Amino acid sequence: MIHSTPVLYYSSILVAPTLSISGLCVSVDSTEILHGLDLEVNEGEVHAIMGPNGSGKSTLVNALMGHPKYTVTAGSVLFQGKNLLAMQPHERAQAGVFLAFQYPKEIAGVTLRSFLFAAHKAQSDARNPHGKISSPIKFKKFLEEEMASLCMDPSFVERAINKGFSGGEKKKAEILQLKILHPLLALLDETDSGLDVDALKIVAEGVNAMRKGPFSALVVTHYARILQYLQPDRVHVMVRGAIVETGGADLAHTLEKEGYAPYESKA
Repeated sequence: MIHSTPVLYYSSILVAPTLSISGLCVSVDSTEILHGLDLEVNEGEVHAIMGPNGSGKSTLVNALMGHPKYTVTAGSVLFQGKNLLAMQPHERAQAGVFLAFQYPKEIAGVTLRSFLFAAHKAQSDARNPHGKISSPIKFKKFLEEEMASLCMDPSFVERAINKGFSGGEKKKAEILQLKILHPLLALLDETDSGLDVDALKIVAEGVNAMRKGPFSALVVTHYARILQYLQPDRVHVMVRGAIVETGGADLAHTLEKEGYAPYESKA
């Protein structure tokens, strides 16, 4: 249990980290997956979490978003100094936490445009990330500009969410949501999986564009290729539910060459 909020000092101003995790334990179906994990992400930072399959990377981001399948059994999570674990999933989203799924779901009967407009209005009421755009006509222009930056066909917004989308199109739609909602903390769960080189660059550019404002990200990935474009501030190695190594961006290239075997004994 944390009794005081970790803080940083910038020009004599007291600033809490965007995300502060201490001793986090998470179970799935009574099996503990995360074992006392500690992690801190400051405003403006992009952190990457790399590790072998089954190491707990997806468990971490899903637990942070409040997925009911994942049970937090110990530890604390502070988001901008507030108890994230006390919030319901929709409250976490309204506070500025966003999860991009590894496998985005199809939602029949709801167009991407309708979904994004409703989500934008809900977020604007809570946080005012762009200023509220209540006019559908103004929102259409705003949406088309963001879609153009991702090289997305404007007709996609008239289709049901992810219905008939390719893998790359689904991932672009996730980044489109990110840009429309402009969260304070993005949790990107293997957003790079299944992308060709061109789509990978576009997705990475979309994330990088967010860094111009108050924004932080936790990027889960197996491979270093997306990190060539994102340039993370920190890279963490997760093995068997614990972070066993932390370094700069160069650590990702070391992992690409050597694999995770050298870190298995540290877990």
